[in-house]
Amino acid sequence: KLDPNFALAFAGLSEVESWMYHTYEPTSGRREKARLNANESLRLQPDLPEGHLALGFSYYYGDRDYKRALTEFEIAKGDLPNEARAYSAIAAIQRRQGKWVESTANFEKAASLDPKNANVLFNLGLNYMAQRDFETADKIFDRAIVADPQSFASRGMKCALAIAWKGDVGYAKNQLSLVPAEFDPDGLVTSARVWILMLQRKFADALQVAQQFRGETLNYPETGPCPKAFLEGKLYLYQGDKIKAQAAFERARRVAEQLVREAPGDPGRHVQLGAVLAGLGLKEDAINEGRKAVELVPESQDAFDGPQATAALAEIYAWVGERDEAFLLLDHLLTVPNGLTVPSLKLDPVWDPLRKDPRFQALIDKYAAKG
Repeated sequence: KLDPNFALAFAGLSEVESWMYHTYEPTSGRREKARLNANESLRLQPDLPEGHLALGFSYYYGDRDYKRALTEFEIAKGDLPNEARAYSAIAAIQRRQGKWVESTANFEKAASLDPKNANVLFNLGLNYMAQRDFETADKIFDRAIVADPQSFASRGMKCALAIAWKGDVGYAKNQLSLVPAEFDPDGLVTSARVWILMLQRKFADALQVAQQFRGETLNYPETGPCPKAFLEGKLYLYQGDKIKAQAAFERARRVAEQLVREAPGDPGRHVQLGAVLAGLGLKEDAINEGRKAVELVPESQDAFDGPQATAALAEIYAWVGERDEAFLLLDHLLTVPNGLTVPSLKLDPVWDPLRKDPRFQALIDKYAAKG
């Protein structure tokens, strides 16, 4: 009889592949490895709860098959009643199903079982932030930072919260100044610095920061890999240099198209390509890419990532002059969980094409009054 630890090892390998697929490399090869390893784990030991967790993550991340994933997670929870990961996994599915109350309750349960788990606390904070309970979210992110002082994710999200909640760019700037210069996984810190400078409308400074990054793509929280040339194009455009902007967008297009070819099922990559095409003035192509992203994660099927895809489509509509469509989506996004907020709308230059339209200020007034 094989050592059952082999089954546990296969489950662990599967989870790594699923996480890589979800976070960095959404390719069919990663997805297949995750499924094969999970199945092998359960073949060796059919009652292994970690094997069911692994299989659940392969359905969740690999297929967005939330029903089958939830079935596996429930099996795992039955055998691991005091395991925070099982409750967290179920909670992650429930928020995508729009079951925010149930999801938050399960994240709270996970946090009570493992109170020093920064990842659990981070996700609990995300839930409160998505539901616009900003004060509670802020306290939860503080707990996550105490649990893991080195966690850039928790500090970064606390910065994003300060902006979404209060439009407090200064807090985010101060926090970023504390990050060691050499710490920049996949350009994540660079992209954050560029974003903060954009919100401050320090476009020349933002361009300088972007150009100092040596890679071809940076990790951007909303879309995943983002061509550096796209950021350069936006920043040239914001400074009124259309010639340099077009040249940068052309460079970005080649990178963005390759990224889509590598992972055609990734909505973030379609969003990114759509934004590049919008920068080039290719209106219909840009809109098609934005709509493709929304088709891949419609809000009816994913209440967590869906609004992010909708927001990206709204940005594309704004860029290409489809104001009516943009305002319809913005009105919606200011009401749904994980949508947009009034402070972020006020600050972000991506909405500048809409600012002179009286409907923009009307939206600000309408939702500012609602708190």
